[in-house]
Amino acid sequence: MTEKYIEFRNRSSFGDIISNYFLFLKYNFKKYTNLYVRYNAISIVLTLIAAYLLVTGFMGLASRDFRFGMGNNIATESYFISGAIILFLIVFITSLINYSFSSAYVSQYVKTQGQVESKPIWQQIKQNIGTIVVFVLLGVVVYVVYIIISLLVSFIPLLGMIVQYGLSFTLSAVFGLTFMSIFSDNKGFGDAISEGFNFTFSNFWRVILFGLVIGILNLMITALILAIPGFILGFYLYFSAESNVDLIGSTFATLVFTFGFAMFLLSFIYTQALSQVAYGVLYYNLYENKYNVYLQHKIDQIGVNE
Repeated sequence: MTEKYIEFRNRSSFGDIISNYFLFLKYNFKKYTNLYVRYNAISIVLTLIAAYLLVTGFMGLASRDFRFGMGNNIATESYFISGAIILFLIVFITSLINYSFSSAYVSQYVKTQGQVESKPIWQQIKQNIGTIVVFVLLGVVVYVVYIIISLLVSFIPLLGMIVQYGLSFTLSAVFGLTFMSIFSDNKGFGDAISEGFNFTFSNFWRVILFGLVIGILNLMITALILAIPGFILGFYLYFSAESNVDLIGSTFATLVFTFGFAMFLLSFIYTQALSQVAYGVLYYNLYENKYNVYLQHKIDQIGVNE
């Protein structure tokens, strides 16, 4: 057992759950991020390509004078559309990877008491791939319904916003806890989603408040990640404006904007993975509160030792 292992399977208070999440990041951030980059290497490259296509296409459309090797607006629009399609596929595929990877990582962290290796994570993902695909397809349908409901209630002042945020946090909790159920006990689709719904609605306000707090804290992490590229981009824009540089026609400007936009996308995707880690921490607490498995195990160990 590593000295810095954080035990999630305790009947912890709300504040302790939040504290455990950040203690986990404190001691495992580097190792988790290294494995995350390995699992998302292709997605990172494709994100850079999508960002370049979107930025190039947008700047071409803005100027109506495509100056990056093509000669008409049709080519400009095709860059923009291609970038949007690639970005949509990246977000969808990466979301699947992030939910699976983070859930498997937390599951292995608990099972091995902090001694996480890459191979067991990949084996767990392969073992549950059928359940994951079915759940993600269902998730797409649910997300479409969520968008429709959000559009309908958006016309209602204040109440509409509350409903939107409530639905968003509820769906995030159900998805996060269901994925953890899949990976912690290798449950099938029906059992996993049943447990996800059960944990969410039997602890509704606790789960919703947890999602809100983690969302805010992860937003702060995103801001820290974007601070350096944001400063560089702002610095460049300021002096470009002072020097009357033609940003639309500058290849260097395109590269700078591409880098900035890609960093925004990658930080958003990464914090999504961190959110699933947080739901992993919450899952083990809710599981212990309901079943007392770890507490009973410790009591049994006392009996053995005596």
